Amino acid sequence: MKHPLDRADIDNAWCPGCGNFGILKLLKEVLTELELDPKNTVIVSGIGQASKTPYYIDTHMFSSLHGRALPVATTLKASNPNLNVIAEGGDGDMYGEGGNHFIHTIRRNPNIVHIVHNNMVYGLTKGQASPTSQKGFETGVQVKGVTSEPFNPISVALALKAGFVSRVNIGNYEHAKTVLKQAFLHKGYALVDIFQPCVVFNKVNTRKWFNSNTHELENDHNSSNLSMAMQKALEDNPIPIGIFYQSESSTFEDNFYGDEKKALFSVSHDFNKLQVLFEEY
Repeated sequence: MKHPLDRADIDNAWCPGCGNFGILKLLKEVLTELELDPKNTVIVSGIGQASKTPYYIDTHMFSSLHGRALPVATTLKASNPNLNVIAEGGDGDMYGEGGNHFIHTIRRNPNIVHIVHNNMVYGLTKGQASPTSQKGFETGVQVKGVTSEPFNPISVALALKAGFVSRVNIGNYEHAKTVLKQAFLHKGYALVDIFQPCVVFNKVNTRKWFNSNTHELENDHNSSNLSMAMQKALEDNPIPIGIFYQSESSTFEDNFYGDEKKALFSVSHDFNKLQVLFEEY
């Protein structure tokens, strides 16, 4: 059945069985249930299979360079704080090419939702290891298996005291929806790392593997306790999912504007003065 947020006449390019389909469904349902106006919502993506997601949702979108979604999303939110801004892409896009932006976006704390499709492999470029690939994972490039320690986005985000740090498994759909809704309701930067299978290039970390090797954080987990969150982030057998940590503080936009209330996009410009400035150079 066609969803109200579906774009018309757009063919989906994902492989049958890809975990991206579940994430697409999840995002459309959350946007709808939270009644976020699609005309006031923008999704910024990078390059990759995951980054095709905004092509299939009837909202504003910005397709950026590889790994560059976060600075664009930060700028959009700063220029118009009333926008609902989402940055999304894959684990390679966000943690590899965009790793430096990941770190400094957390530090700035813009009020955006950051969704990362984490399938532990590069899917668009035919299956080489990504930053989150596990040790021993064999690919056409890493023929003897990955030897590097996998990047742990949860512990990195916590070390930088990110305001909302979470991980979900798209195979645990209702739990994922609950967490993603909370991310949208959080004021400040919100990371949602989503485990999802790549059915073509990752035959190890399958849907069954993610379901068998993850567990929801215990009911007594205190998401306001940073030390407890970090301890949980380092567990990997099984891997905890849920909201590890949540704490609100002033956002990038709060600090950017100060007492100034007029958003940048609405500020008028004296083009004669601008022309004089340009001619000086």
